[in-house]
Amino acid sequence: MRAKITYFATAAVLVFYFVLVGSRGLMLIRHGTLLTVTFGVAVLILPVIGVWFLWKNTQFVRRANALAAELDAEGGLPVDDLARTPSGRIDRDAADAVFTKRREETEDAPDDWRAWFRLAVAYQDARDTPRARKAMQRAIALRASKPQSSPSGV
Repeated sequence: MRAKITYFATAAVLVFYFVLVGSRGLMLIRHGTLLTVTFGVAVLILPVIGVWFLWKNTQFVRRANALAAELDAEGGLPVDDLARTPSGRIDRDAADAVFTKRREETEDAPDDWRAWFRLAVAYQDARDTPRARKAMQRAIALRASKPQSSPSGV
């Protein structure tokens, strides 16, 4: 729940920023000189890119959460029982051991979105966010291409 609140608060701040920057871009365009119109158009590009980025990330999170809910309903959601440091971070050696197992499962069933989902979680536990995101995108794509697939071994 805390993550959702943080996400929505950040999104609200970004939307406020986009509106503020967009209004400044429009003010520059209304000024009418070649220089201000050029800067105004350049300034308007930033909120457009920001809105697109926010939209794509929101879609990604919603799809990943839908997969998590489906996997949880099937009883296949990875259990978070990894050893932790005194500060609460996941122990790197424990994460690496689980990652090896999840990678092997994914190699054995490369078309199973569930295996890719669990691999993404293992990447995230190992603090490799870029690969975690790519693995989750693969899981989302596989799930979208096979809406009626049956659960495989967990």
